[in-house]
Formats: sequence, C-alpha cells, structure tokens
Amino acid sequence: MSSIKYKRILLKLSGEALAGSKKTGLDFSVINSVCATVKECVELGVQVGIVVGGGNFWRGVKDGGGHMDRTRADHMGMLATTINSLAVADVLEQLGVPVRVQTAIEMRAFAEPYVRNRAIRHLEKGRVVIFGCGTGNPFFSTDTAAVLRAAEMDAEVIMKATNVDGVYDSDPQKNSNAVKFDELSYDEVLARHLNVMDTTATSLSMDNDIPIIVFSLKDSENIKRVVLGEKIGTVVRKDA
Repeated sequence: MSSIKYKRILLKLSGEALAGSKKTGLDFSVINSVCATVKECVELGVQVGIVVGGGNFWRGVKDGGGHMDRTRADHMGMLATTINSLAVADVLEQLGVPVRVQTAIEMRAFAEPYVRNRAIRHLEKGRVVIFGCGTGNPFFSTDTAAVLRAAEMDAEVIMKATNVDGVYDSDPQKNSNAVKFDELSYDEVLARHLNVMDTTATSLSMDNDIPIIVFSLKDSENIKRVVLGEKIGTVVRKDA
C-alpha cells in the first residue's frame, strides 16, 4: 500500500472547475473523475473534507455587483455552493463512498447543519464531509470558508484544485512569459498580491500555519499525488 503524507485534508474545489469546458453548470465527466480519485484517497485511509465554490452558477460580488444588495447576492452564492455540494455528494454515493453534506445555513430537508464535533466524527468514521454555504456569512469567500473549516477540522493541508497548475507571477492565460512558483511563503503571497486566495483566507491560513497546495484539476489524479507527497503545483507555507 502506498504511504500517505496527509491523513486529514481539506479539498477546495472551485465551481468553475466542476463546470469543465462548459464554463457554467455541471460537467459530470469532471465530477465523476474527481470523485473516483477522492474514493481512492479514502481507501488509502485519508480523511477528506471538501469545500466547493459556486462560481459555475453565481458569484455574488461579480454577478450581483451594481444590481443588487451585496448581502443578498452573497446569500445566492451560498445556495450555488449547496447545489454543487449535493451534486458531488450524489456522485460519491454512486461510487459507494459514504458522505455527508453539512451547510453553514440550515437546510435540514437535504443536509445536516454544520456541527464541528459531528463533522470530525464523520471523518473519523471514513465518511467524506462536504461543507456548503461557505462560512454562512456574506462578504467572505469560499476560500476563507475552506481555511476556516480546515482549521476547525485540524486538517494538515488545504488542497486548492483549480483550472491553473499552480501560482504564477502574472496571469498565465494572458502572459505567455508568466513564471510559476514551486514554493511561496504566506508573506510573499500577501506582499506581491498573488492570486492564491483572497487576503482574508491567506491571512487565516498563515495565522493557523496550514499549508496550501494549489494545483490543476485537469488531471484529477493530482489529488492523489498530493496526498502521497508528490511535488505538484505550488506550495504556500510558512518560511518557504
């Protein structure tokens, strides 16, 4: 059996990544691939928590900006994350993986309310826990929610799976000469305003000394590779 580097992880999935090439909605070929890899990790003994973004349906500050109240727009974004959470949960269940969805805002008809001790107990029993609705508060991103849940769950690492294979000094889609970083410190990310997570999420990660690994979801096996300790993407940590 392969040796795992991380026993408990928090996987952050962007909504856009779940949309695949369609850019919006859900691409179930992508979701199935991701969930199959999550299943492999669970079978290796990894405890997996997941936070999913909602940008494939609605981004509060972007889509609602100038048209509606920011708080209400963010509440709509929380609902978008719940749609994604339920979709990922359904695919995991089809693959035979035990899973629970917990939401920061109560939606008892189809999800558990978020309770830290219950979530930890689920992880200890080998269940994947998907956290929906972000932090449950407007003005906070799902990146911040991922760091918050990672801290509360005592996760060893935050794995941010995106459409980009790491952190660059500029947008690689706009600048062909953009330079990719293998490692960065939290201070460097904040000082250079690099697009890893928003400043609130990065600061919270720094304060709790939780490393962030940013990598591409185009190959879902990257999730397993990170769990096994392979050097994938960009690592953001203290004193890199």
